[in-house]
Amino acid sequence: MGELTIAKSAGFCFGVTRAVNMVYEAIEKENVPIYTYGPIIHNDEVVKDMEKNGVTVINDLDELSSHEKGVMIIRSHGISKAEYDRIKNCGFEVLNATCPFVSKIHRYVEDYSSKGYDIIIVGSPKHPEVCGIKGWADEKCHVTIINSPEDAENYMKNSTKKLCIVSQTTFNYNKFQELVEIFEKKGYDISVVNTICNATEERQTEAKEIAAKVDAMIIIGGRHSSNTRKLYEICSRECADTYFIQTLDDLHLDLPKAVRLVGITAGASTPNKLIEEVQNYVRINF
Repeated sequence: MGELTIAKSAGFCFGVTRAVNMVYEAIEKENVPIYTYGPIIHNDEVVKDMEKNGVTVINDLDELSSHEKGVMIIRSHGISKAEYDRIKNCGFEVLNATCPFVSKIHRYVEDYSSKGYDIIIVGSPKHPEVCGIKGWADEKCHVTIINSPEDAENYMKNSTKKLCIVSQTTFNYNKFQELVEIFEKKGYDISVVNTICNATEERQTEAKEIAAKVDAMIIIGGRHSSNTRKLYEICSRECADTYFIQTLDDLHLDLPKAVRLVGITAGASTPNKLIEEVQNYVRINF
Protein backbone atom coordinates (compact mmCIF):
# COMPACT_ATOMS: atom_id res chain seq x y z
CA MET A 1 0.00 0.00 0.00
CA GLY A 2 1.45 3.34 -1.08
CA GLU A 3 1.11 6.73 0.54
CA LEU A 4 -1.34 9.38 -0.70
CA THR A 5 -0.95 13.14 -0.21
CA ILE A 6 -3.90 15.44 -0.96
CA ALA A 7 -3.29 19.17 -1.26
CA LYS A 8 -5.12 21.13 1.43
CA SER A 9 -5.78 23.91 -1.09
CA ALA A 10 -7.42 21.61 -3.67
CA GLY A 11 -10.93 22.40 -4.86
CA PHE A 12 -13.34 25.32 -4.93
CA CYS A 13 -11.88 28.73 -4.15
CA PHE A 14 -13.86 31.54 -2.50
CA GLY A 15 -14.92 33.14 -5.80
CA VAL A 16 -16.09 29.86 -7.33
CA THR A 17 -18.00 28.85 -4.19
CA ARG A 18 -19.74 32.22 -4.17
CA ALA A 19 -20.69 32.01 -7.87
CA VAL A 20 -21.97 28.43 -7.68
CA ASN A 21 -24.02 29.21 -4.56
CA MET A 22 -25.57 32.24 -6.28
CA VAL A 23 -26.80 30.04 -9.14
CA TYR A 24 -28.33 27.36 -6.89
CA GLU A 25 -29.94 30.01 -4.68
CA ALA A 26 -31.47 31.60 -7.79
CA ILE A 27 -32.79 28.18 -8.87
CA GLU A 28 -34.60 27.85 -5.54
CA LYS A 29 -35.93 31.42 -5.31
CA GLU A 30 -36.67 32.64 -8.84
CA ASN A 31 -39.86 31.94 -10.78
CA VAL A 32 -38.46 33.31 -14.05
CA PRO A 33 -35.95 31.85 -16.54
CA ILE A 34 -32.38 31.76 -15.26
CA TYR A 35 -29.39 32.28 -17.54
CA THR A 36 -25.64 32.51 -17.11
CA TYR A 37 -23.54 34.53 -19.50
CA GLY A 38 -20.95 31.94 -20.43
CA PRO A 39 -20.28 28.93 -18.18
CA ILE A 40 -20.50 30.13 -14.57
CA ILE A 41 -17.18 28.36 -13.85
CA HIS A 42 -14.80 26.25 -15.94
CA ASN A 43 -16.12 22.84 -14.93
CA ASP A 44 -18.31 20.89 -17.36
CA GLU A 45 -19.84 18.63 -14.69
CA VAL A 46 -21.03 21.57 -12.57
CA VAL A 47 -22.43 23.37 -15.61
CA LYS A 48 -24.28 20.22 -16.76
CA ASP A 49 -25.90 19.86 -13.34
CA MET A 50 -27.09 23.47 -13.47
CA GLU A 51 -28.54 22.90 -16.93
CA LYS A 52 -30.45 19.88 -15.57
CA ASN A 53 -31.96 22.29 -13.04
CA GLY A 54 -33.19 24.63 -15.77
CA VAL A 55 -30.29 27.05 -16.15
CA THR A 56 -29.52 28.13 -19.74
CA VAL A 57 -26.00 29.15 -20.76
CA ILE A 58 -25.89 32.15 -23.11
CA ASN A 59 -22.61 32.34 -25.03
CA ASP A 60 -23.40 35.27 -27.32
CA LEU A 61 -25.33 38.42 -26.39
CA ASP A 62 -26.95 38.40 -29.83
CA GLU A 63 -28.97 35.46 -28.47
CA LEU A 64 -30.70 37.66 -25.87
CA SER A 65 -33.50 38.81 -28.16
CA SER A 66 -34.60 35.21 -28.76
CA HIS A 67 -34.96 34.41 -25.05
CA GLU A 68 -37.66 35.26 -22.54
CA LYS A 69 -36.61 37.95 -20.04
CA GLY A 70 -35.38 36.62 -16.73
CA VAL A 71 -32.35 36.59 -14.44
CA MET A 72 -28.89 36.76 -16.01
CA ILE A 73 -26.05 35.64 -13.75
CA ILE A 74 -22.63 37.00 -14.66
CA ARG A 75 -19.94 34.29 -14.67
CA SER A 76 -17.22 34.23 -12.02
CA HIS A 77 -14.61 35.35 -14.58
CA GLY A 78 -16.41 38.66 -15.12
CA ILE A 79 -17.34 40.51 -18.31
CA SER A 80 -16.66 43.88 -19.93
CA LYS A 81 -18.54 47.03 -18.95
CA ALA A 82 -20.13 47.20 -22.41
CA GLU A 83 -21.46 43.64 -22.08
CA TYR A 84 -22.79 44.35 -18.59
CA ASP A 85 -24.61 47.49 -19.77
CA ARG A 86 -26.03 45.69 -22.80
CA ILE A 87 -27.55 42.91 -20.67
CA LYS A 88 -29.20 45.45 -18.35
CA ASN A 89 -30.48 47.50 -21.27
CA CYS A 90 -32.12 44.39 -22.74
CA GLY A 91 -34.35 44.17 -19.67
CA PHE A 92 -32.73 41.29 -17.81
CA GLU A 93 -32.29 41.32 -14.04
CA VAL A 94 -28.55 41.00 -13.43
CA LEU A 95 -26.96 38.97 -10.63
CA ASN A 96 -23.24 39.64 -10.60
CA ALA A 97 -21.32 36.49 -9.63
CA THR A 98 -17.98 37.94 -10.74
CA CYS A 99 -15.26 36.94 -8.29
CA PRO A 100 -14.67 39.96 -6.00
CA PHE A 101 -10.93 39.72 -6.71
CA VAL A 102 -11.65 40.04 -10.45
CA SER A 103 -14.03 42.96 -9.84
CA LYS A 104 -11.17 44.65 -7.98
CA ILE A 105 -9.03 44.43 -11.15
CA HIS A 106 -11.87 46.01 -13.14
CA ARG A 107 -11.80 48.98 -10.75
CA TYR A 108 -8.00 49.29 -11.00
CA VAL A 109 -8.12 49.30 -14.80
CA GLU A 110 -11.02 51.75 -14.90
CA ASP A 111 -9.27 54.08 -12.43
CA TYR A 112 -5.76 54.01 -13.91
CA SER A 113 -6.95 54.29 -17.52
CA SER A 114 -9.14 57.28 -16.59
CA LYS A 115 -5.99 58.95 -15.21
CA GLY A 116 -4.23 58.59 -18.57
CA TYR A 117 -2.28 55.35 -18.01
CA ASP A 118 -1.95 52.68 -20.69
CA ILE A 119 -2.74 49.21 -19.39
CA ILE A 120 -0.69 45.99 -19.54
CA ILE A 121 -2.63 42.84 -18.68
CA VAL A 122 -0.50 39.78 -17.93
CA GLY A 123 -2.51 36.70 -18.82
CA SER A 124 -3.95 34.42 -21.49
CA PRO A 125 -5.32 36.60 -24.34
CA LYS A 126 -8.42 34.50 -25.04
CA HIS A 127 -9.34 33.75 -21.44
CA PRO A 128 -12.75 35.25 -20.52
CA GLU A 129 -11.32 36.89 -17.39
CA VAL A 130 -8.71 38.74 -19.43
CA CYS A 131 -11.26 39.75 -22.10
CA GLY A 132 -13.48 41.12 -19.34
CA ILE A 133 -10.64 43.07 -17.69
CA LYS A 134 -9.72 44.67 -21.00
CA GLY A 135 -13.30 45.88 -21.37
CA TRP A 136 -13.07 48.16 -18.31
CA ALA A 137 -10.35 50.37 -19.75
CA ASP A 138 -11.09 53.90 -20.94
CA GLU A 139 -11.69 54.17 -24.70
CA LYS A 140 -8.63 56.42 -25.11
CA CYS A 141 -6.41 53.94 -23.30
CA HIS A 142 -4.15 51.49 -25.14
CA VAL A 143 -4.43 47.97 -23.69
CA THR A 144 -1.81 45.27 -24.34
CA ILE A 145 -2.03 41.64 -23.23
CA ILE A 146 1.29 40.01 -22.35
CA ASN A 147 1.64 36.26 -21.89
CA SER A 148 5.35 35.48 -22.28
CA PRO A 149 8.86 36.94 -21.89
CA GLU A 150 8.93 37.34 -25.70
CA ASP A 151 5.77 39.48 -25.55
CA ALA A 152 7.34 41.66 -22.86
CA GLU A 153 10.68 42.00 -24.69
CA ASN A 154 8.91 42.94 -27.94
CA TYR A 155 6.63 45.52 -26.32
CA MET A 156 7.36 49.04 -27.53
CA LYS A 157 5.72 51.94 -25.71
CA ASN A 158 4.50 54.34 -28.39
CA SER A 159 3.60 57.28 -26.17
CA THR A 160 4.74 59.21 -23.12
CA LYS A 161 1.96 57.65 -21.05
CA LYS A 162 2.67 55.85 -17.81
CA LEU A 163 1.91 52.12 -17.64
CA CYS A 164 -0.22 50.19 -15.17
CA ILE A 165 0.47 46.45 -15.05
CA VAL A 166 -2.18 44.05 -13.71
CA SER A 167 -2.51 40.28 -13.93
CA GLN A 168 -5.07 37.59 -14.53
CA THR A 169 -5.88 36.23 -11.06
CA THR A 170 -4.72 32.70 -11.90
CA PHE A 171 -1.41 33.60 -13.60
CA ASN A 172 1.79 31.97 -12.32
CA TYR A 173 3.27 34.32 -9.72
CA ASN A 174 6.93 33.67 -10.61
CA LYS A 175 6.21 34.24 -14.31
CA PHE A 176 4.43 37.49 -13.46
CA GLN A 177 7.49 38.71 -11.52
CA GLU A 178 9.73 37.74 -14.44
CA LEU A 179 7.64 39.78 -16.90
CA VAL A 180 7.49 42.79 -14.56
CA GLU A 181 11.30 42.75 -14.29
CA ILE A 182 11.56 42.98 -18.09
CA PHE A 183 9.43 46.12 -18.07
CA GLU A 184 11.46 47.59 -15.20
CA LYS A 185 14.70 47.06 -17.16
CA LYS A 186 13.20 48.99 -20.07
CA GLY A 187 13.07 52.02 -17.78
CA TYR A 188 9.37 52.70 -18.29
CA ASP A 189 7.35 54.63 -15.71
CA ILE A 190 5.17 51.78 -14.40
CA SER A 191 2.74 51.11 -11.59
CA VAL A 192 2.51 47.39 -10.80
CA VAL A 193 -0.59 45.98 -9.12
CA ASN A 194 -0.14 42.32 -8.19
CA THR A 195 -3.69 41.07 -8.77
CA ILE A 196 -2.86 37.36 -8.61
CA CYS A 197 -5.27 35.79 -6.13
CA ASN A 198 -3.61 34.64 -2.88
CA ALA A 199 -5.47 31.34 -3.15
CA THR A 200 -3.93 30.78 -6.60
CA GLU A 201 -0.43 31.49 -5.33
CA GLU A 202 -0.90 29.18 -2.32
CA ARG A 203 -2.37 26.44 -4.53
CA GLN A 204 0.55 26.61 -6.96
CA THR A 205 3.17 26.66 -4.20
CA GLU A 206 1.62 23.67 -2.41
CA ALA A 207 1.23 21.72 -5.67
CA LYS A 208 4.90 22.28 -6.53
CA GLU A 209 6.04 21.13 -3.08
CA ILE A 210 3.93 17.96 -3.23
CA ALA A 211 4.94 17.13 -6.82
CA ALA A 212 8.63 17.40 -5.89
CA LYS A 213 8.19 14.69 -3.23
CA VAL A 214 5.92 12.12 -4.92
CA ASP A 215 6.39 9.48 -7.60
CA ALA A 216 3.12 10.31 -9.39
CA MET A 217 0.89 13.39 -9.34
CA ILE A 218 -2.80 13.70 -10.28
CA ILE A 219 -4.30 17.07 -11.25
CA ILE A 220 -8.13 17.27 -11.34
CA GLY A 221 -9.99 20.02 -13.18
CA GLY A 222 -11.86 21.21 -16.24
CA ARG A 223 -10.10 21.22 -19.60
CA HIS A 224 -10.91 24.94 -20.03
CA SER A 225 -9.65 25.87 -16.57
CA SER A 226 -6.63 28.14 -16.80
CA ASN A 227 -5.58 27.65 -13.18
CA THR A 228 -5.78 23.84 -13.52
CA ARG A 229 -3.61 23.86 -16.66
CA LYS A 230 -1.05 25.97 -14.79
CA LEU A 231 -1.06 23.45 -11.92
CA TYR A 232 -0.37 20.71 -14.45
CA GLU A 233 2.53 22.70 -15.97
CA ILE A 234 4.05 23.37 -12.54
CA CYS A 235 3.72 19.77 -11.36
CA SER A 236 4.99 18.31 -14.65
CA ARG A 237 8.28 20.12 -14.14
CA GLU A 238 8.65 18.52 -10.71
CA CYS A 239 7.21 15.05 -11.37
CA ALA A 240 7.55 13.13 -14.64
CA ASP A 241 4.42 11.03 -13.98
CA THR A 242 1.86 13.84 -13.76
CA TYR A 243 -1.73 13.19 -14.93
CA PHE A 244 -4.43 15.76 -15.85
CA ILE A 245 -7.98 14.41 -15.51
CA GLN A 246 -11.47 15.95 -15.64
CA THR A 247 -13.45 13.12 -14.08
CA LEU A 248 -12.85 9.72 -12.52
CA ASP A 249 -13.53 8.15 -15.95
CA ASP A 250 -10.31 9.76 -17.23
CA LEU A 251 -8.20 8.09 -14.58
CA HIS A 252 -6.43 5.08 -16.05
CA LEU A 253 -3.38 4.77 -13.86
CA ASP A 254 -0.87 2.15 -14.82
CA LEU A 255 1.71 2.97 -12.21
CA PRO A 256 5.03 1.17 -11.98
CA LYS A 257 5.45 -1.03 -8.91
CA ALA A 258 8.22 1.26 -7.75
CA VAL A 259 5.68 4.07 -7.17
CA ARG A 260 5.14 4.52 -3.45
CA LEU A 261 3.97 8.14 -3.14
CA VAL A 262 1.03 9.68 -5.04
CA GLY A 263 -0.08 13.31 -4.79
CA ILE A 264 -3.44 14.85 -5.67
CA THR A 265 -4.42 18.47 -6.22
CA ALA A 266 -7.27 20.16 -8.07
CA GLY A 267 -8.18 23.41 -9.75
CA ALA A 268 -10.33 26.15 -8.23
CA SER A 269 -13.43 24.94 -10.10
CA THR A 270 -13.24 21.28 -9.03
CA PRO A 271 -16.01 20.08 -6.67
CA ASN A 272 -14.96 18.35 -3.44
CA LYS A 273 -17.15 15.37 -4.35
CA LEU A 274 -14.98 14.68 -7.41
CA ILE A 275 -11.76 15.04 -5.43
CA GLU A 276 -13.06 12.51 -2.89
CA GLU A 277 -14.04 10.07 -5.66
CA VAL A 278 -10.53 10.19 -7.13
CA GLN A 279 -8.97 9.94 -3.69
CA ASN A 280 -11.01 6.82 -2.82
CA TYR A 281 -10.27 5.21 -6.19
CA VAL A 282 -6.54 5.69 -5.77
CA ARG A 283 -6.61 4.36 -2.19
CA ILE A 284 -8.43 1.20 -3.30
CA ASN A 285 -6.46 0.55 -6.49
CA PHE A 286 -3.00 1.75 -5.56
